Parts: sequence; structure tokens; C-alpha cells
Amino acid sequence: MSILSNNRFTITSALPYANGPLHIGHLAGAYIPGDIFVRFLRLNHKDVVYVCGSDEHGAAITIRAKKEGITPQEIIDKYNKQIKESFEEFGISFNIYHRTSEKIHHELSQEFFLNLYEKGEFIEKFSEQYYDEEFHQFLADRYIVGTCPHCHNEGAYGDQCEKCGTSLNPTDLINPKSTLSGKTPVLKETKHWYLPLDKYQPWLEKWLIEGKKGVLKPNVFGQCSSWLKSGLQPRSMTRDLDWGVDVPLEEAAGKKLYVWLDAPIGYISATKQWALDNGKNWEDYWKKQADESQESTLIHFIGKDNIVFHCITFPAILHAHGEYILPQNVPANEFLNLEGDKLSTSRNHAVWLHEYLQEFPGKQDELRYVLTSILPETSDSEFTWKDFQARVNNELVAILGNFVNRVMVLSHKYFDGKVELGSTLTDQDNAVLEELKQYPAQITQAIEQYRFREALSHFMNAARLGNKYLADEEPWKVIKTDENRVKTVLYVASQIVANLAVLAQPFLPKSSDKLFAMLQLEKQGWEKAGQATILPEGHVLGETQLLFEKITDEQIDFQLQKLADAKVQNAMNDTKAEPAKANISYDDFMKMDIRIGTILEAEKVAKTKKLLKLKIDTGIDQRTVVSGIAEFFSPEDIVGKQVSILVNLEPREIKGITSQGMILMAEDADGRLDFVNPTTAIKPGSSVR
Repeated sequence: MSILSNNRFTITSALPYANGPLHIGHLAGAYIPGDIFVRFLRLNHKDVVYVCGSDEHGAAITIRAKKEGITPQEIIDKYNKQIKESFEEFGISFNIYHRTSEKIHHELSQEFFLNLYEKGEFIEKFSEQYYDEEFHQFLADRYIVGTCPHCHNEGAYGDQCEKCGTSLNPTDLINPKSTLSGKTPVLKETKHWYLPLDKYQPWLEKWLIEGKKGVLKPNVFGQCSSWLKSGLQPRSMTRDLDWGVDVPLEEAAGKKLYVWLDAPIGYISATKQWALDNGKNWEDYWKKQADESQESTLIHFIGKDNIVFHCITFPAILHAHGEYILPQNVPANEFLNLEGDKLSTSRNHAVWLHEYLQEFPGKQDELRYVLTSILPETSDSEFTWKDFQARVNNELVAILGNFVNRVMVLSHKYFDGKVELGSTLTDQDNAVLEELKQYPAQITQAIEQYRFREALSHFMNAARLGNKYLADEEPWKVIKTDENRVKTVLYVASQIVANLAVLAQPFLPKSSDKLFAMLQLEKQGWEKAGQATILPEGHVLGETQLLFEKITDEQIDFQLQKLADAKVQNAMNDTKAEPAKANISYDDFMKMDIRIGTILEAEKVAKTKKLLKLKIDTGIDQRTVVSGIAEFFSPEDIVGKQVSILVNLEPREIKGITSQGMILMAEDADGRLDFVNPTTAIKPGSSVR
């Protein structure tokens, strides 16, 4: 059954943590797919609410605050603003972008907790949890890192290994460390309230394994099956934290709700706020209805690392509550890699959305197009800047943009932009228009099955159809002999352009707006797609504009250099200094005679790659020194440089040359050498003390 048989939809995209900016991995995981789907539903005149917002609780916020030396509130205010503005400028069409720090959210989360508490759904128990003795603080899951017991990733968190996706408990980690002090935490007793996921396992197996087989994407279904096969365990719904939603019990003073209890409730609280602001009833979008056919269809767009929470934890919470609808689908995407490596916020190996918007102004759709064409729908995919350039230049510019431009330019050149049917449609015209009718259904089918890459390819095939039609008909040649035929050719071509404007709306919203403006046509719904008469005879086209511009080599080189610079900086940050050598006496140090010298001559040592023969004025004499610096310095570049030289080192023969001393060099993290020399000229022979 087509999803379009439903009339009301509640669509969510994962709440981004307000502890850092957005990058292209976020876009490819949860936001571009969600936005395409929502725009498509709206074009089909469905009642849709698309909600998102900043996840402003949990350990990730407080960890970032500690790193930056500011309060959690300052962190969430800073990044909520940046994230919200980036989404708006990029064109993600949320009905509301909310915040989990709002009062309405705290109250609703506490209502959920009390509902389950009063029903006796929680298990209250004391347990030993990790405690940082230096900071006098119990450690939430994300405050603990260690080695994953499954894939042996050394950077796994206490709740999940982001490398293999396995859900964890902190005590599962091998060699756990506190992210606060860096030391091994101790176990200390504390009381918490647990959600008995094992109790809900039979229901989850029936709902997920029996009910969602063939509905969920294979990657999502596979993860869910694996977790259920391993056996679910009770999970604590409270935490010993100083930031978050208060647990609404007197005996739980100082404790907060687990972020994965309160965060998905953020979808509901956001909907409540939107409903209050727009005169709607939020319960229509979240609550069960007496007539099931009137219930909203709930769909979560997320990334791979959030599957367990949206397919197991949150549905179990909704089921235990009893009044809420359950997700019809969770079309999670896998991970997007960047230039042969995993995206990493900590290593700055990322394409940050706010930076892209600054460095490629007005090119939102170019990034949407490329990311949609490589979405990691069932397996990881990769973004490279060269591929970005190629797809923009060879597809958006050369296929879509070129076709539209030729139709507009020729229509204005020959007929002042008027769309006219000059002669009877030929068999070729009718064949093209008949093929054009097929694309809306193909795109619809692909979108309904969450195959957005395929849907985009069908859209581009419609543009290819137009290009081929023009190339075959050659109106620029026919105009010399048959003006009426050219009118018909451009009439058909203009109808293809109008169809592209309609079909582009879910994928390239800004370009679609531009197309409608050029056509001087009001926006059209999806029901118009495929029609051969969107533009009536006599319609006059508007001013021609370029839809897209080429991405230059200079722009790509700049982006690649940014990544390279980040890699170098990471290497410097990650490299630890070698441990200090054994102590020596002051008398031993005083035995070394280090002077400032000036290099007078330099030449390569024959049949070697690393050695230079130097003649150095030490102030005492002029002597020969053989030094292994040829990989980093050319002889002609170092003549005249001052160096620090150990002059009382025992002479040594190297490649038949007697070397009388050693110049001192500093070695960088990547093995590069540099001189240890004075910043101002000093007389040769001056001592270094």
C-alpha cells in the first residue's frame, strides 16, 4: 500500500547535540533524507509536522563546557543558535526547531517518568557505578571511555561503541578511563531507576521482527535482530549528573533523567510548542485515536548510531506509557566518510556546514545534490571534494543547467520568450512527452521506499531526456527553414523545464524556486508532474538566469588544504613528547661546550640522500661537520645560517669525511628537522648555556 494513502504524518530528524556545529555526515544521515521526504509529502498536500531541535542535556554538553571553560548554558545557547541558523540557511524545512532546555520539555519528560513510575514499570535498585575520586563525581556513560569488548576499538564510550555500533554499559568496557581526570574510576554504590527492556523483549520481538520485516531497511532490521538475539537488559533511566531534567521524586534529589529518556520526548514537546504557536492539537500527531485510520504516521530519520534508541528504547517507553503511537518506520542511514577516512569532530576531519555556507555562498543545492547522490542508505559511502566538483560541473551544470539555459535563451531569441505550439506534435514529440509522464511515478516509488539516491537519478534522467530531445531536434538549425517547427520544439522543451521545476522541489528547493521564477509560473503540486500542458499556450517566460555555476579548481584546492592542515595539527596535538632521560649531574652538563656558529659552506655528500658536508665558523676555528639534514634543507638555502654546535664532541669519520662536532636540531611530530638557532645575529663562538 502506498504511504500516500495516509493523510497525517509526524516526521522527526535526530536531535543534534548542542555541543558543536553540524557537518556533512549529519546532513547525509538524518536531515537531507527527512527534508526530501517531507517536501514530497507536502507537495502531495498531506498534513505534515516536521520537528527537530537541539538536544541540550547529557554528558556531551557538560564535557564540552568543561573543555571550553564555560557553563553548560553558555554552550547550548552558543551551539543552538549556530545549528538553527545553519539549518535555516541550508534550507531544511522544519515546522519547528525546538530546544530540550525549554520548560515545556522538562515538564513533559517528567510527566513521562511519573507515568511509568506510578505504573510500577521501573526497577529500583542499588548498583555499583563508576566514580571519579579526583572530581568527586559519578560518571555518566559518556564520561567513560575504554576498549570495546566486541571490536576492540579503544575509544568506545560507556553507552555505545561508535565504531561497531554496539550498545554498551560502562562496566562492559576494558580498561575504562574517566574523561574528567583521565584516571581509572572506582566502583561506588548508587540508586537508580531502570527500564526493564528484558520485560518488553517478547513484545519488541513481535512488533519488530514479525511486524517490521520487509518494512525496515535491511541495515536497520539487521541491527535490531542482533540486539534482540543477544538479549535485552534493564537500562537505567536516571543519572547522577548536575545538568539535565530533574528526576521528579523527592528521594532522587540531585539526579537527572537519562538523556535517552528525555531526548526523544523532545520530538513530542517540540510538536506541543508548534501546536500552541499555530492553533493545532498536538495530540492528533502523537496520540492513539479511536479510529486507527485517523492516526498520524510516525517516521524517524536518524543515523546508524541512533538505531537502538529509536527502534528499541523509545518504542518500549511509548509502549509502556500506552497512549502514544509507535513509529511506522525508522529509515536510518549508515555513516558518511570523508576523503578516505571517517568523519571526526575531535580531529576536525569534517566539512562543517556553517563553513561551507560561508565559502560557497548561494550553493546550498549543490551540496544537497551531491550528498543525496551518495547517501549512505544501506552501507557507508564517501564524500570527496573532487567528486563534489565533478558532480556539480558534469551533472548540475552540464546536464540540468545547460538544458534549462538553452531552452530559455532560444525561446527569448526566436520568440521573445512566448510558449507557442506552432505545428502538430510529431511522433518524436509524443514519445518524449510520454516518457516524461513516467518520471513522477518512478520518483514517487523510490521516495516511498526511502531510496532517495534512486529518486534523484530519475529526476536527472528527466533532464537528460530534455537535453537529448534538443540535440536530436536541433532547433538552432531548423529555424532557418521551419519557424513553426521550432516553436513546437521549444514548446515541448519548455514543458520539460516546467516539469523539472515541479520534480526538483523535494531535492533542489532553491533551484526549483529559481526555475519557477524564470518560467513566471506559480509553484505547482506533485499532481502536475508529468503533464505536457503545465505552461499554457501564449505563456511568456521570464528573465533567463544561470541555475548553477562551475566549481573551480581553486575552490577545491582550498578545501583539500584545510583538511591537510587539520591532519598536520592533529599529528602535532596527538604526538606525546618522549619521556625525559635519566638525570645527569650539573658537572656532566658543564662538560658540553655548545657554541653559536655560522655555516660558511654546504654541499651534498656523494652517494647519500641524507648527508650534507658543512663548513662552520665556530668563533674558535673553521671546521667540517657532517649532518643528516639533506632531506629537509638544500645546501644553497642554509649558507649564512647560524646554528648551535657541540664543539667538544669526539671527531668521527662519516663516509670518509672527518666530522668535528654536531649541530643541534629540533625534531617535529612528523620527523621534520629544524635548526636550534638564535632569533637575532650573535657573534660566532658565543656560548649556549
